[in-house]
Amino acid sequence: MFNTFVVHVENKPGVLTRVASLFRRRGFNIDSLTVGRTEKPDVSRMTIVVDTDSFGAKRIEANLYKLVNVLRVENISGMPTIMRDLAMVKVACTPESRPHILALASVFRGRVVDVAPDSITVEITGTEDKIDGLLEVVRPYGVLEMVRTGVVAMKRGMQNAQNAAPPDYHLAEETGVSYSV
Repeated sequence: MFNTFVVHVENKPGVLTRVASLFRRRGFNIDSLTVGRTEKPDVSRMTIVVDTDSFGAKRIEANLYKLVNVLRVENISGMPTIMRDLAMVKVACTPESRPHILALASVFRGRVVDVAPDSITVEITGTEDKIDGLLEVVRPYGVLEMVRTGVVAMKRGMQNAQNAAPPDYHLAEETGVSYSV
């Protein structure tokens, strides 16, 4: 079962290495990892997707909280979420196949970002299934190159009144979680 973690961390050098090393040391394979800045310049947000059971997910969460630069961890797997992935797919084409590939991109609400004499590059955003669907239908034409960003996710709406306020990054003090390793 895939578990999706949203991890808020201090935006400092070496934090990504420490988080990735934690997964390596514990024997978990990261299926998807995306990192970006948040609305606060000193905080970054990681979206990490891992294939593990509920016991493994609890272990991951507990171990992430042990890292000094981790501010907040949330497993959003069982919650209503919005999940998106971005991909750019370069497809081989001939003058005869170009209209077919453009039509397929349109069906999947993809956007053509580059046209060359022998290829078309399509940008597509959506669920992993949607991107996989586009790949399946353009594969007969020849996929020359593909790049994906990985999953980004966020909870839908305001899940409870606690979320009405900006995130509180001092949870360790309130919950008694120790940052020692």
